[in-house]
Amino acid sequence: MSSEDTVAMATTIVNAKVFDGTTSRDWTSVRFADGVITGCSAAPIAQDGDEVIDAGGGTVLPGLIDAHVHLVPGALAQSLTFGVTTVLDMFSKPDLVARAKEEAGARPDVADVRSSGVGATAPGGHPSMMYAPIPTVTAAGQAERFVADRIAEGSDYLKIISGVGGLWPALDPGTITALVTAAHDRGLVVVAHVSSTAGVEEVVSAGVDVVAHVPAAGELDQALVERMAAAGIAVGPTLATIENTLGEPGGAAVAADPRLAEALGEAWIRRLTSGAPGWSGRRMPPYSRAEDTVRRLAAAGVTLLAGTDAPNPGTVFGASLHRELELLVRCGISPAQALAAATTEPARVFGLPDRGRIAVGHRADLVLVSGDPLTDITATRAIQRIWRGGTACDRRAFVASAAEAEQLDAFDAQVAKVVAAVRERRSNA
Repeated sequence: MSSEDTVAMATTIVNAKVFDGTTSRDWTSVRFADGVITGCSAAPIAQDGDEVIDAGGGTVLPGLIDAHVHLVPGALAQSLTFGVTTVLDMFSKPDLVARAKEEAGARPDVADVRSSGVGATAPGGHPSMMYAPIPTVTAAGQAERFVADRIAEGSDYLKIISGVGGLWPALDPGTITALVTAAHDRGLVVVAHVSSTAGVEEVVSAGVDVVAHVPAAGELDQALVERMAAAGIAVGPTLATIENTLGEPGGAAVAADPRLAEALGEAWIRRLTSGAPGWSGRRMPPYSRAEDTVRRLAAAGVTLLAGTDAPNPGTVFGASLHRELELLVRCGISPAQALAAATTEPARVFGLPDRGRIAVGHRADLVLVSGDPLTDITATRAIQRIWRGGTACDRRAFVASAAEAEQLDAFDAQVAKVVAAVRERRSNA
């Protein structure tokens, strides 16, 4: 075999609009070879021998980044099916993380992954009901060892769990601060799960980098919002999960869009339209409060990150990120800002300098869609082609595959475990 035979064919996309991760450019062509973008231009740049893809006036986007998932088998394959080329896992056990990273490193037909591994929580604290047995933290003096152990297991950043609505044991403020300090001393980004306004105050005071979720039970004080903006703390609202938890039919909305449903398959459509058992029958705060909070955060200049918290009930890997983009725009930010929340911003916050943008030298993680998401954010769902590291994705390969069957079994088992634990905890409380 000659050396020429071993070099992958270059690809040039022509007749396209291009969103580079921050803004719309005047480019009409993007060329990539050997997994890397080699040219972006308003002039013809295809070379002899290139595979030429006519975008037909469609839009080329950077591969999407879901900034909040929890791994189950099949998550990476399903994510890529919907243009999500990188996922950021926010709490999984080391064996599953290692398996996912090995898969992502060996196969171009699945999304890439980074992970926090096991997050820091108190004994019996959230989310022990899904992951026990796990290492926990009981005092500030254990913080350095906990962080060192997570790094040894391959964690890319640290996740901390603040108090969860009084239902679960929680870390004290001193321990949270010690964990943040230990992580920062080792160069790790720190993400904090919150579920209350008091929890937001707690983790902001501790100096975390990212707040995961927005509380709906109360309104954030404006002074706290401004502190977050001044400190450069990013927020991943995960509205796609919050809406389902608070009784909104978000999962059904995903399943009802034929642009998403065509790559979901019947099994996932049934799960998305079945509701969220275990949360009904309890008075919940209005979902609109969560959107109001996001609107205020954005107005103050807080960086937003698009994440789904999949596979919580009502969400699905990949497809629900498109719902998250729609919900973010509904909060008043522009489509360009929403797209940045799923491309450039998570890449910047989590230190992934090779992706999240369309630029020469960056990974050829690309999504070609019909229409223009800068005028209609739901156009991200009209996917024509996906490339991860320059390799084209077969969007039909996941549905009804062995990987999907394994995923569905794991998802159903996890949901049943969570629902049972929540019911038991609430009955005891």
